[in-house]
Amino acid sequence: MDIDYRLAFERAPVGLVLSRHRAMVDCNQAVCEMFGASRDELVGQSFQVLYPSADEYERTGARIAPILNARGHYADDRVMQRVGGRFKGEAFWCHVTGRALNRDDPHEAGIWTFEDLSASRPVQAELTGREREVAALVMRGLTAKEMGKALGISPRTVEIYRARLIRKYQASGTADLVHRLMGG
Repeated sequence: MDIDYRLAFERAPVGLVLSRHRAMVDCNQAVCEMFGASRDELVGQSFQVLYPSADEYERTGARIAPILNARGHYADDRVMQRVGGRFKGEAFWCHVTGRALNRDDPHEAGIWTFEDLSASRPVQAELTGREREVAALVMRGLTAKEMGKALGISPRTVEIYRARLIRKYQASGTADLVHRLMGG
């Protein structure tokens, strides 16, 4: 039996995107449903339309390029934004995994998966872009020093953002913050 790869791509249980230079070359129906847009509205667009801010898009691209270059793949949880439909502008947690097709030029072409985590991890507080980045790294259990290195900021600055998150989520400490960020 021959496998219809186009059909497999279209009906995959997770969002799939093929990219070239951080623009969407193709996407499946799961991505369209997740982000509230048609395929025609997404194909040809920069991934920037899926981010809550241009700064987050730029910082994420800069942060993942060396990892894609070294390992060829990357994964994280991040806050993304719905681009259309009745939930346009809504922020939601998304698990993103990607593979560079050329490790020497990681943004040249890639394959990306997107998994909506909003059912188990709602965005409960209004967060700045940097707070969202720190929240994602807090959930991974990184130290302030490790987060600072990943984000290109000082560990003390990370601690300030973590303290803001603790206040916004009314958490008793970092462990409670992680619990609340995970939707508990």
